[in-house]
Amino acid sequence: MSSRTTRTTTTEGSLARLGFADAQRAAGLIRDDALLPLRAAVPDGQLDELAAVMGDTADPDQCLLGLVRVAESLAREQDAPDWGISAFATELASAGVGRERVLGVLGASSALVDELVRHPEHWVDAARAERRPGDQTRADLVRAVGIERGERTPLDALRIAYRRGLLRVAALDVTCPDPLAEMPAVGEALAELAEAALEAALVIAREEHGPGHEACRLAVIGMGKTGGGELNYVSDVDVIFVAEPADGADEDTALRVGTALATALMRACSTPTPEGSLWPVDAALRPEGKQGPLVRTIASHKAYYERWAKTWEFQALLKAWVSAGDREVGLRYKAEISPMVWEAAGRANFVEDVQAMRRRVEQHVPANEAERQLKLGPGGLRDVEFSVQLLQLVHGRTDPGLRSATTLEALSALARGGYVGREDAATLDRAYRHLRCLEHRIQLHRLRRTHLMPVAEADLRRLGRAMGHRTHPERAVVADRQASAREVRRLHERLFYRPLLAAAAKLSPTEARLSPEAAQQRLLALGFRDPAGALRHIEALTSGVSRRAAIQRTLLPVMLGWFADEADPDAGLLSFRRVSDELGTTHWYLAMLRDEGRAADRLAHTLARSRYAADLLVRSPKSVSILGDDNGLVPRSREALTATMQSAAGRRDSAAEAVAAVRAIRRHELLRIVISDLVGLLDLEGVGVALTDLTAATVQVALDAAVLEVERREGVPLGGDVLVVAMGSFGGGELGYASDADVMFVHRPHEGSPEQDVQARATLVVQELRKLLSAPGADPALGLDADLRPEGKGGPLVRSLDSFRTYYERWALTWEFQALLRATPIAGPQELADEFSRLIDPQRWPEGGISERQLREIRTMKARVESERLPRGADPRTHLKLGRGGLTDVEWVVQLHQLQHAHDRPALRVTGTMAGLAALGDEGLVAAEDVKALHEAWQLGARMRNAGVLWRGKAIDSVPSDLRDLDGIGRIMGRPAGEGAALAELWRRVARRSRHATDFNFYGSPPRGSVGT
Repeated sequence: MSSRTTRTTTTEGSLARLGFADAQRAAGLIRDDALLPLRAAVPDGQLDELAAVMGDTADPDQCLLGLVRVAESLAREQDAPDWGISAFATELASAGVGRERVLGVLGASSALVDELVRHPEHWVDAARAERRPGDQTRADLVRAVGIERGERTPLDALRIAYRRGLLRVAALDVTCPDPLAEMPAVGEALAELAEAALEAALVIAREEHGPGHEACRLAVIGMGKTGGGELNYVSDVDVIFVAEPADGADEDTALRVGTALATALMRACSTPTPEGSLWPVDAALRPEGKQGPLVRTIASHKAYYERWAKTWEFQALLKAWVSAGDREVGLRYKAEISPMVWEAAGRANFVEDVQAMRRRVEQHVPANEAERQLKLGPGGLRDVEFSVQLLQLVHGRTDPGLRSATTLEALSALARGGYVGREDAATLDRAYRHLRCLEHRIQLHRLRRTHLMPVAEADLRRLGRAMGHRTHPERAVVADRQASAREVRRLHERLFYRPLLAAAAKLSPTEARLSPEAAQQRLLALGFRDPAGALRHIEALTSGVSRRAAIQRTLLPVMLGWFADEADPDAGLLSFRRVSDELGTTHWYLAMLRDEGRAADRLAHTLARSRYAADLLVRSPKSVSILGDDNGLVPRSREALTATMQSAAGRRDSAAEAVAAVRAIRRHELLRIVISDLVGLLDLEGVGVALTDLTAATVQVALDAAVLEVERREGVPLGGDVLVVAMGSFGGGELGYASDADVMFVHRPHEGSPEQDVQARATLVVQELRKLLSAPGADPALGLDADLRPEGKGGPLVRSLDSFRTYYERWALTWEFQALLRATPIAGPQELADEFSRLIDPQRWPEGGISERQLREIRTMKARVESERLPRGADPRTHLKLGRGGLTDVEWVVQLHQLQHAHDRPALRVTGTMAGLAALGDEGLVAAEDVKALHEAWQLGARMRNAGVLWRGKAIDSVPSDLRDLDGIGRIMGRPAGEGAALAELWRRVARRSRHATDFNFYGSPPRGSVGT
């Protein structure tokens, strides 16, 4: 607190400007006769400078009133030279820390004002306050209840000495330049003062007991904030009592005496006397709680914790500290109990139990107090403490540097060790100091135990000023508290519920340490095929003293288990090393894996589950960032993709650069779809739609770039429009990872442009488009297959709209009309797309259906496909696409019925196979059991093909014969490990049913249960 030296006149106006709320009352108090000695001690008899110093206190009005009351009390005493009214007046008349400390206390605490009125000589303790060693504080209180107490009772002497110590702590606290920086020292000083009181109370207890107390060696173990050295101004003091027999005494006698001493100690602290009481001594954290014996031996404590203790008891023991009594007994207790504390995280459901306990604590906070609760509410002190303690208990098993009983020391150690991000730790540290300072200032005012923000404006004003706010302090302090609560809650939820913790807690300490010997054994047990190679990767990632290595040492023991959950853990670890080598020095990468939800879990499973995903990630390591985003695995809409790609392409100077940027975006978005699929967030239909949207957006933006490139090279406008029509699974919105992008290209000249010239330039555009999208590079190529165009490979690559019309009217074959069933314009002008759709609709949904000749042609072609397109040596029972009951069987059934009935059944006018099959069932054209059989086969076959690409990194057409491949594919599909053979058998069974339905509905008579023909 800085004193103001500007001379003013202590009028009501000047007092109001100094911060006095009731300036009229303050002006009267300034003139009170009790302050005559003060006025006599200052120049000109004016208290202007003193009023300015009071204006810097938390509550100037309270400070001035307290000053008058203390001066009156001093005036009633004999004017002692060291502390009487004259010495008091001289101290306050002189600028310096003594004056600031006395006035600071008067303005901060009405309770300490009352204490100074009762014992005015104690103002010297405030003025001369200095930080004392804990041993000195202990000696002061023990001496006070002994030889120095004079005519006072021991209990009164203890209370007076304790509050003198409290006054010294408060004087330093309220006048320090940076309360947040000073806060840990204040908590430690208060804890040391409480421990000194416990020691003095034990002296009183022994005196009360009289002879025989020597039979018991009693240790008082401080718990909670006392044990952690971070006590509040007003708090219960949590303890556990440990007794051992002295030499020559038996255990029963020691326990009986120890119980008497512990009871008397508790009474000495809590019993009201004319000097009040200190605080309750709470021994409820002892074994069996309030129902258990008050005092136990070390052996009894150990037996209880080994057999019966609950998770929360070990969490509480984290802060156990030898606070008073027999130190040697206390240290033996610590030595016996501490190992169990650091083994507790290995208990079944340990992390979940701690998390559940935090939720229960929060649920017991009254709803009308939750936002005001500094301790138990959301964003309060318990959020910080529970987060820190859980991290300590999980990781402290293998890192002794984390084993601090003090929250901020432990938080700092967690940050140094890489268990918590440095920024996150700094945010929590600052928030914790802020919350504790608020708690201190609130409690200090009346020395009452409370953890609630006040609601009265005067209390908020005092609190805001105590926290350093001078402009609208009542609003500023609430705003600060709310901002702090939001930050604490955000970080608590991220740290406290991170999946890494629960997984790490399940590891044994040996596994968690990741020593070479332990790692080698664990890798073998986990099923790594090449433990030596895996160990080399681990050593490369974790060796050294860098922060990167420290975080990897935290991550890898857990991630090894996640890799091993999949069919190829060796490949997963190798890919993780490759990605980490690229990104390990990037500040966000390892922090994201450590902190962000399920990022590490999903990355490990993705890399060990899918070579395809691993290859995409190794090509684009920065794309791993999508795992740390809440919406990172949600595929983007076609519109959003197109806009992003257009923006990226528009910043490039050439078509090659523009399409390279588009392909990079496609790679990133493809990875998003793949990971979403692998972790079960997308079903087969969702994958198909997402891949279709991504491919359509890529083609659209690349087409625009190709048009601009051709116009630049040719030096003339294109003279027409180009349309890309998706065919096959692309047109049906059912793309798989191995699907071809089947397309046709249409152009339409602008009015006045010669069709021949536009045809030539449109052909150049299509050639440029295909070249740009299929060029070799780091990004996956996108090949456009135009073989379904009129005349197939022998026909023009692009035709005019009129040419398409003429061809379909004169020369098209039945299979070409069938191919049009899945035609969907996806790139080019909407007007041209609509016109093309109007052109082909009568061809694919012919009026009156198809003729008998066309029906025979389709059936004949189907038979030829089965005999000619099936690869040599392929087993028709296991070929997923062309085999019996495979994907094409289902597609031909749907397409045949669409050609026959879509003209008068609008529900059949859909491009997707599954949508068409569902419509056939709804229309009664295919029996329900056949719809089910066909649907199941198409879904299973498509999923197996997708999973095959993800597993192997390349397309598969048949059910693999290798059981390891089948197992990997099955895992991706969500099947349990070791069911590869069952998956193969499932396909054969499903395909048989599908083939039976195909034979009936494609080759047979009108379908069973059909309505009409």
